Amino acid sequence: MRPSLLDPLFAPITSLPGIGPKLAALYDRLLGEPDRPARVLDLVFHLPQSGIDRRTSGSIIDAPTGETATFAARVAEHRPAPPGKGRAPYRVLVEDETGDVSLVFFKADPGRIRQMLPVGEIRYISGRIEMWDGRRQMVHPDRVLDLAAFQRMPSVEPVYGMTEGLSSRMLARAAEAALARLPKLPEWQDRAWLDQNGLPDFADALTALHKPPEVEALSPETVARRRLAYDELLASQLALALVRSVRRRSPGRRNVGDGHLITALARALPYELTRSQTEAVAQIRADMAKPERMLRLLQGDVGSGKTAVAMMAMASAAEAGRQSALMAPTEILARQHAERLGGQAAAIGLTLALLTGRDKGADRARVLAGLADDSINLVVGTHALFQDQVVFHDLGLAVVDEQHRFGVHQRLSIGAKGEAVDVLVMTATPIPRTLALTWFGDMDVSVLSEKPAGRKPITTRAVSLDRYDEVVDAVGRAVDAGAQVYWVCPLVAESETLEVSAATDRFEALAERFGSRVGLLHGQMAGRDKDAAMARFEAGQTAVLVSTTVIEVGVDVPNATVMVIEHAERFGLAQLHQLRGRIGRGSAASTCILLYKGPLGPVAEARIAIMRETEDGFRIAEEDLRLRGEGEVLGTRQSGMPGFRIARPDIDADLLAAARDDARLIVDKDPELTTKRGQALRILLYLFERDAAVRLIRAG
Repeated sequence: MRPSLLDPLFAPITSLPGIGPKLAALYDRLLGEPDRPARVLDLVFHLPQSGIDRRTSGSIIDAPTGETATFAARVAEHRPAPPGKGRAPYRVLVEDETGDVSLVFFKADPGRIRQMLPVGEIRYISGRIEMWDGRRQMVHPDRVLDLAAFQRMPSVEPVYGMTEGLSSRMLARAAEAALARLPKLPEWQDRAWLDQNGLPDFADALTALHKPPEVEALSPETVARRRLAYDELLASQLALALVRSVRRRSPGRRNVGDGHLITALARALPYELTRSQTEAVAQIRADMAKPERMLRLLQGDVGSGKTAVAMMAMASAAEAGRQSALMAPTEILARQHAERLGGQAAAIGLTLALLTGRDKGADRARVLAGLADDSINLVVGTHALFQDQVVFHDLGLAVVDEQHRFGVHQRLSIGAKGEAVDVLVMTATPIPRTLALTWFGDMDVSVLSEKPAGRKPITTRAVSLDRYDEVVDAVGRAVDAGAQVYWVCPLVAESETLEVSAATDRFEALAERFGSRVGLLHGQMAGRDKDAAMARFEAGQTAVLVSTTVIEVGVDVPNATVMVIEHAERFGLAQLHQLRGRIGRGSAASTCILLYKGPLGPVAEARIAIMRETEDGFRIAEEDLRLRGEGEVLGTRQSGMPGFRIARPDIDADLLAAARDDARLIVDKDPELTTKRGQALRILLYLFERDAAVRLIRAG
């Protein structure tokens, strides 16, 4: 149970004054998750990105041009738009003894302006001054205040990440109300360590960031942010250390046999395993032979052959008479795994079944019965494998594909489906070393560093959208030569706010050129329609598949040799690399076209340059970390990532190392977290939502 002390922070955001259902929907969009509305805690941890200095600049002549300035001035004259010139702005002249500024309002209500700026009165005005036709002007001032309101205004105004309909001022008011709900929390950090590093208390650090005394107080190097970053890193590292500690204490079972099945499987495969695949299989079998449970991360670049290694591990479990489950993040990928692995399983005398949320009736009942009576050795599925009705005869190995799409809770849930279950998690997202320690510190790691023999390098080109017709012609030539093409768009349907091509629109445009040879695939289609679209493409019935990023993970069509990524400037580097990895899976040469809309910003330009330079996923991951920080390196936070709200592994590496050492020490001295500091650390784990570790301590 979460300590009741934290209840005010985990209350819905509607418990704050002034936030009703309409505003709550906007806060949910900004701070919530698909299955969880925004809470007070989300607002407390939604820190300002920057600040605006609202301190007075002195007189008008001292106010800088081109940046925010604040000054006191007398309202001298109103100059409404001349009659018949409705588009002309409404101007108000304000002055002091050193000069004047023209305040400019477009499409404004004259009555409201006269009320806000009465002639002859002194007003405090804040906004950006520009020179126009040799005179100072300010278009739509940020603030126009009387003396009383000016004295209440913070001298530094925090600027928050926003969503449409929520202003930074609204967020600042809500954050102040959220901070008022912060209970008095016990200190979970070592006091001597805090003093040595000059770090403030938790509550003081939060207040210093939400109510900065100066703009510099919001820089990443401040002691306030560093304190909170260390709290978050310690929560993360302590959770991982507890998981590892409990796993070491909990008994496992020997999960390998005499090797006859993996020998038969190696003979049945149409290719030889690479050196790193062979090493990974040996490491996994050694883990499965130990009396402790396995928890291993199999990390391999796109197309490095993780699935073959997973099949070897599942064959090892079958040698010991135990069942295996492979969990995939999407139905498309689960079905593809089942098709690929079904033949390999049959070749060595094993039965494999598929279980997804869409399976109903007799088919579902047959699979559930087969898992319960041990007539099914291997099952491939989606989240449906977590359901209570799914009962295994003797689950020995759980394989989790694309680990970053699942939360730690789910990883633990699948492991709880049997007695002493070994867990192998796989990711095709290469992870920089810093982040590997951060996310997967509770696991041993195997790395697949080579691609299977015969794969050719992919040529990557960047082409402006202005040359769209040339790209379509090139696609036509590739299709005529027998190739298959992915055409990826960032949206499903046309958007009024973003000028990006939607998959549905692009499908219609390409269908005019290529007719029935074009297919469409996106996440909003019904499951059966998605399967049918994918099956037609795999069978070669469609030559061009227009898709959203639903094909990003695991989809494998060896004959697809061309990838067009439209609006490549809108994709992250890791995502571009994943998408490109859908081609180059056969022996033919492949081409990836990054179709971009200029002019490119510096980050988008850097991403595209890196994509053209290298196919090395580990280098790409390091560059992605450098360009964007850790938040999105492994996918968006909405995908179940244990993402950081405050800590920045790219600049907090020293804190990460300290947190890891501290966490190990804590677990060695107080593995049940029963001491005074241990009890406070339990609150820290709940506060940063690493509470799965607390439940693990109890469950043993």
